[in-house]
Amino acid sequence: MQLVVARIGRAHGIKGEVTVEVRTDEPELRLSPGAVLATDPASTGPLTIETGRVHSGRLLLRFEGVHDRTAAEALRNTLLIADVNPDERPEEDDEYYDHQLIDLDVVLTDGTEVGRITEISHLASQDLFIVERPDGTEVMIPFVGEIVTEIDLDEQRAVIDPPPGLIDDQAEIASARDEGESGAEESRGEN
Repeated sequence: MQLVVARIGRAHGIKGEVTVEVRTDEPELRLSPGAVLATDPASTGPLTIETGRVHSGRLLLRFEGVHDRTAAEALRNTLLIADVNPDERPEEDDEYYDHQLIDLDVVLTDGTEVGRITEISHLASQDLFIVERPDGTEVMIPFVGEIVTEIDLDEQRAVIDPPPGLIDDQAEIASARDEGESGAEESRGEN
């Protein structure tokens, strides 16, 4: 299975280094010196990582055969793709690869079907499951422990316990303002 692990950014310096937007939780495994990566577009690769280092919080890579700024800049926006065994699992028990979560059935704690995960959206604050419901609509489920209570890869399902209003329109709205307004209406009617 092939997974996008990074996107090449702009050239850094004059010796062929490039900035990299990392798209894997395991850059030390996927983006280490000696790694051979396929590319998109395919015509720019495959690329073999010669060196890697972190500079000012950004990963910089240099590839074999790319030794000047012009060659590095020509790689800009290229996606780096790693071959991954589909049965491989992350080291931590509560971590998952996107391909393991796509197509899982999503059910409530009582077993009620919600839908199927079609996409994982990686945001700065948290990840989201994009879930397609049986009627074709989509709902976004934050991938946080309070909501996603269980991932069962053997049963191919994700169990969720959503707060009111997350997957339905039955949100419970409690507001002191609402209570105060009804009291004001009653007192106006008495005068």
